[in-house]
Amino acid sequence: MTDHFARPERAATSREERVAELHRLCDADYASTAARRKADLSQPLYGSAAMVVREQLREPTDLQVAVEVARHVLDCDSSLTLREALRLLLRALDVHAATPLPAEAPPALRCPAATASDTSPCGGPVAVLVLGLGEGGTAGCEHHAARLIAAAPGTYPVALPHAPEGAATRVHRAAGEAGRR
Repeated sequence: MTDHFARPERAATSREERVAELHRLCDADYASTAARRKADLSQPLYGSAAMVVREQLREPTDLQVAVEVARHVLDCDSSLTLREALRLLLRALDVHAATPLPAEAPPALRCPAATASDTSPCGGPVAVLVLGLGEGGTAGCEHHAARLIAAAPGTYPVALPHAPEGAATRVHRAAGEAGRR
């Protein structure tokens, strides 16, 4: 019987010789990968070695994946591949294909802060909440909120979360100017 693993050219040897030959082959294999084990990974990595490992472990973002797929799609004519690239891009931008992109709401025709006697049009979207003593508050555009505050002493504006920056300050100033007239 021939030992095809340890010595294919000779007849079978004793068990001890086969084990010694396997150890020799394992040692040779281990020595061939010594360069890969040169870095001592039991110690913390610093400098360029740390940057190399960090780059290998970094997972690409959805947008990076979508861009990479789009680059590959430019070279092919498959509509299925194009569809998949667009789906990944939309997912990376956190927009679903069936959901339309959000559009800015047009200004309301009449905001809740507009009184029946005030016939002026709204001055933009509802941006502030007019709070006063003993009431829950009235939402309104900057124009009508300023008029309401000027007409009702003890009220003040609070900007809504989606309001433009400085909306409450502008309403407060406009109310003060209207009250002086």
